[in-house]
Amino acid sequence: MQTIEKRYIATYEVKRSKFISYLVPIAEFDGLQEKLKAENPKSNHTVYALRYINEYDQIVENSSDDGEPKGSAGVPSLNVLRGEELVNVALLTVRYFGGIKLGVGGMARAYASAVKEVVAEAEMLLYEKEYSYEFETTYSEVSKREYLLKILGIEQVTKEFLGDKVHWNIRTNEEKLNKFKEQTCMR
Repeated sequence: MQTIEKRYIATYEVKRSKFISYLVPIAEFDGLQEKLKAENPKSNHTVYALRYINEYDQIVENSSDDGEPKGSAGVPSLNVLRGEELVNVALLTVRYFGGIKLGVGGMARAYASAVKEVVAEAEMLLYEKEYSYEFETTYSEVSKREYLLKILGIEQVTKEFLGDKVHWNIRTNEEKLNKFKEQTCMR
């Protein structure tokens, strides 16, 4: 499976209709459809498709045709994401009608092509499951732990300074987490 870390945008045109596709990490999805509609008031539709992995390691999928004929926009977009094995991403396509009707099949091909354009632009990363790990240290151990986390490339770190100790929460892949545990002898 693959994923992305940042937003990608691509434009596709067919029979004077313009399709602007946005491929974004799933964390950016909430509110983006409304924002794109506000930024593109003359557009006709803002279709979306998304795939993400939930806390039970299940792939969750959803799509919307946003007023296009049923199954002509969201599902073809979702099918491209499936074919590329993309997870933890959302895809939104803004459509400007060019005056020539495409028909249901033509629309499905156009939306799929628009998604393929933006996917071709994207830098894909291998998806790795992240694990969360919590532990506590004394104040005197903080700099040692920070140094080790930096050396191992563990960047998602939160610390809470309590009365006489520090509570840590880190998120990383399994390999880095195991190395961290080995180095700190905290099994």
